[in-house]
Amino acid sequence: MYAIKVELKLNNKERILLRKHTGFSRFVYNYGLALMQGLEKDGIKGGCGKKIKAIKKVLTNHTKKQPSYQWIGGLSSKVYQSSLQALENAIRRWYKGLGDKPRFKRRKDSESFSVYDGNGKVLLKKGKQIKIPTLGTFRLKESLPCCYVTQTFTISHRAGKWFVSFAVDADKIPPTYQPEEKVGIDLGVKCFATFSDGTSVESPKPMKKAKTKLAKLQWRNRKKQIGNRRKGIKQSNKAKKYFDSLARKHWRVANQRQDFLHKLTTDISRKYYQIRIEDLNVSGMLANRKLSAAISDLGFYEFRRQLIYKSQMYGTKVELVDRWYPSSKLCCMCGTKHDALKLSDRIYKCINSSCVAHTITLDRDINAALNLLNAPSGVCTVGSIGTNARGQVAADCLG
Repeated sequence: MYAIKVELKLNNKERILLRKHTGFSRFVYNYGLALMQGLEKDGIKGGCGKKIKAIKKVLTNHTKKQPSYQWIGGLSSKVYQSSLQALENAIRRWYKGLGDKPRFKRRKDSESFSVYDGNGKVLLKKGKQIKIPTLGTFRLKESLPCCYVTQTFTISHRAGKWFVSFAVDADKIPPTYQPEEKVGIDLGVKCFATFSDGTSVESPKPMKKAKTKLAKLQWRNRKKQIGNRRKGIKQSNKAKKYFDSLARKHWRVANQRQDFLHKLTTDISRKYYQIRIEDLNVSGMLANRKLSAAISDLGFYEFRRQLIYKSQMYGTKVELVDRWYPSSKLCCMCGTKHDALKLSDRIYKCINSSCVAHTITLDRDINAALNLLNAPSGVCTVGSIGTNARGQVAADCLG
């Protein structure tokens, strides 16, 4: 299963319609979260699913009939059902420790909502038009190359643009031929990726390059009346244009990073069969205030996530080496551990006088990549199991 995301071509009437539904989705989510918090505060017992069903009945049978909420009747009923389902999923993830505690949505947060066809899956015809259940037919910026069968549609808004995404219940056919090459990849700040075969890839660092333009834009608009709802101060029209341009610039930065990561992970998946990377503690690395900006600009976790899900498409085997494995301190030739190695030392020299690496200098990142490639199988984390192109069992290591 994979998702397709295309941009919508809207007129003002359609744009207002989608705006109403995004506000409706936010209202239902916050409404359900407030009632859930009230139930927990009153000590009412019950499962998450039962509470959500009770909240849905209250919204349908009581709240919608109030005079102040008559506007709900003119909007799609699938939106509030999807919003409550998203709230239930968020609460369940929080209970399992997979996410943070659900918070109330704000108007300035990312705008999105989902609708689905209650009768089952629908057929989308190829072309520049798409029919979204309960909303109508919309134009597309790019035509669909073929027909698709799907049921759920997610509409999102980003930097003045509207997108629709839907999942296709199909799998991409993996290649029939896969090279037998293995590789260890060491990720770093100075050099994004260093491979065990000696090659390296530099990151474009889009946010670092855009900081100068962003700083100038913010300084020129420092005196704009940005508005304050609590004090009753309205936002000026110039401030609205400023925030729109700021969102477009941040969106461009995010697109540059995504484009770099997608191209790199695709090239790696096509070239190598077995890929070994380190299970980095990204959240712990971000605690370093001197490196947090550079680390977040690189997208280490997104690189790992893309490698893992693309392993099913290209029939590769991705393994995560334990984060406590001293790949940087071990000598790749004799295995001697160099405990006195500092982060500022970019050249590795073995402390064992009988080792060949004692007389030659080796790049620190290449030494770490070689250690990741030759790491024992006991330090590799194995997660969910998938099937590669040869029909063998491949470990998609989730860590």
